[in-house]
Amino acid sequence: MKIRLLAGLLAVGLGAAACGGAKVETSPSSSAPTQGGSSAPTGTVKIAINPWVGYEASANVVAYLLKNELHYNVELPEIKEQLAWEGFETGDVDVIIENWGHPDLKKKFIEEKKVAAEAGSTGNKGVIGWYIPKWMADEHPDITDYKNLNKYAGLFKTSESGDKGQLLFGDPSYVSNEEALIKNLKLNFKVVVGGSEAALIKGAQQAQEQKKPLLFYFWDPHWLFSKTQLVRVKLPAYTEGCDADPKKVACDYPEMDLDKIVSKKFADTGGKAYELVKNFSWTNEDQNSVADDMTNNGMTGEQAAKKWVEANTAKWQAWIPK
Repeated sequence: MKIRLLAGLLAVGLGAAACGGAKVETSPSSSAPTQGGSSAPTGTVKIAINPWVGYEASANVVAYLLKNELHYNVELPEIKEQLAWEGFETGDVDVIIENWGHPDLKKKFIEEKKVAAEAGSTGNKGVIGWYIPKWMADEHPDITDYKNLNKYAGLFKTSESGDKGQLLFGDPSYVSNEEALIKNLKLNFKVVVGGSEAALIKGAQQAQEQKKPLLFYFWDPHWLFSKTQLVRVKLPAYTEGCDADPKKVACDYPEMDLDKIVSKKFADTGGKAYELVKNFSWTNEDQNSVADDMTNNGMTGEQAAKKWVEANTAKWQAWIPK
């Protein structure tokens, strides 16, 4: 997720990552538009699904409207972040509905290869950071300053971290400055990969409920903040360019205006489907409500999207092309 990927993913082929997706169908640009209110499919839009539930919430709401208001088929192939960008070139992806920065990928695929284009803000503000359960901040008020983390490193030791404190990480495809931060801030900690968003959520919930020490990588917007009391650790403040060299990063993550990226072909020929994607913009609260229903209320993505759409007619009608 978010600015640079952990080493090793570049060697993975897009085809392998997308093998679980539905077969490619006719693109929107090559299908005739519906006429006279017909519900015949207008074409197919391929929205990549990156592995965190907030992204899935946005994708499912856009997919629901594409299908039910504009009569498009929609494919939702599960593809990791960087590999989704490669899909713009192969034709496997039309839309990345929530992009966390990635200036390097924008330069490569938008400016140099010219196979992708920006499609405006999602309206969501994204922040990555390090968090601890609130009880730890209550018991040790100075622990929220990174300068004091080494003093408490022993509290965070696990079998996976050895004689160092553990910093729990999520899906290995997420963007990460953690290794560089630990090294450059001279912290006695080790990154331990939990493997998924679910592992981070479970760890955070147990840490607060059972008073277990935990330092972990996480992000907002996320429904978890409305369910579990967490406190962010203050790293050195972000300044423009402080993260330019991934090996020398010694500052916090910036707040990002999350945006949408589409294939150049989709931008040029996607018609009303592209217009809807471009017009889509909602709040962190909107996204969190859908994500919460998907995660905690037993709803499928489509069911959660339908619930939100039925309750927020005025918002989404403004996205529908005239």
